[in-house]
Amino acid sequence: MRAGARIAAAAEVLDDILNRHRPAATALADWGKAHRFAGSGDRAAIGTIVFDALRRRSSIAARMGSDTPRALALGAASRALGLTAEDVARSADGSEHALTPLSDAETAALGATLAADVPAHVAGDIPEWLLPSFERAFGERAAGEGVALAARAPVDLRVNALKATPEKVIKALSHFGAVATPHSPAGVRVPPPEGAAKAPHLEAETAHGKGWYEVQDEGSQLAALLAGAGPRMQVLDLCAGAGGKTLAIAAGMQNTGQIYAYDIDKKQLRPIFERLKRAGVRNVQVLDAGDEAALMALGPRFDLVLVDAPCTGSGTWRRKPDAKWRLKPANIPERQSEQRRVLDLGANLTKPGGMLVYVTCSVLPEENRDQVDAFLADHSDFAIAPFADSWQKHVGGDPVRSADGRSDTLQLTPAQHGTDGFFIALMRRHKP
Repeated sequence: MRAGARIAAAAEVLDDILNRHRPAATALADWGKAHRFAGSGDRAAIGTIVFDALRRRSSIAARMGSDTPRALALGAASRALGLTAEDVARSADGSEHALTPLSDAETAALGATLAADVPAHVAGDIPEWLLPSFERAFGERAAGEGVALAARAPVDLRVNALKATPEKVIKALSHFGAVATPHSPAGVRVPPPEGAAKAPHLEAETAHGKGWYEVQDEGSQLAALLAGAGPRMQVLDLCAGAGGKTLAIAAGMQNTGQIYAYDIDKKQLRPIFERLKRAGVRNVQVLDAGDEAALMALGPRFDLVLVDAPCTGSGTWRRKPDAKWRLKPANIPERQSEQRRVLDLGANLTKPGGMLVYVTCSVLPEENRDQVDAFLADHSDFAIAPFADSWQKHVGGDPVRSADGRSDTLQLTPAQHGTDGFFIALMRRHKP
């Protein structure tokens, strides 16, 4: 497919996403099934245009003077395909499968830059209704944080210490440009592709099959490290999902002690079994999904309870940009209710002297510090343990600064730390 046909196809998929409210991955997959002539390279290029358009939807619309699928696809195409504005304009020649020729206004917009006086939510590609939350978290840096959340993300890997070393994985993936991550001692990073280049499928590599690494953002790795799990501890991963943090904690415990992995959703939990086997992990007991009675029967025995709470996912917008625009104001109180519930559940299972660790992949204070403050107000037997001490012990080196200016809890962001947006709070239960 020529560039013009790829841009036209992207506009068609964007129409499906924006006007029929369909998830981006589903819309792209259905387009591919209906257009079997498109090769893998074509589908990858179309997906790149679509995701880049969604990442920067507001700023592209402002520059193009329109938020139609056509305008968004055209506005994203130059960067997404590595073309000049003139190349994009020429590709819309009205031929079969291509867009109709551009108007004079569209041609001018392609070569324009975003005006310096656009509102902060436009410059930062932040849903307008969420700008007050961003400003409360980041102040005058709100738009800059949004810009970083609208960029393409690298692929981060956590090296499995039970089977490999970072040096070994970097060597195995050197042809992808793999390097060490800036903060996590177990992290390896493959940079994001440029232009129309396709991101590598690292889970198809032999080293992954051998259990040398798992795909895991560096922010998630840091959350697992800061939790402070060590040999012979009793640990509960309360919202284990597919087990990413469970695996990270198991490696830190050197396959000793006991980890219980629990999740309310059995579909989310199901992949953990294959991942445990591949990683060579032997100290994890997977509880039946949703069996809260069996969970509570364990009692307050745990040295560490990790609550990777359900949230809006605002910290992962680089990877799931369509979720940014599907988020509605009503979703926040829904998530807050779920977060309060799992925090209360985790508190009841943390032994005196033990640590309750609250983690979200969000940058919104309503889900992060607000929840911690509300929890502490209701649970006088818990207190925040400043993250800096755990950083020095379990990550190493000088602690980073929290993006929200706090000194006791940690907000990680792409703009400040190069990670996804993660919030981490360590809370210790007092001994009687």
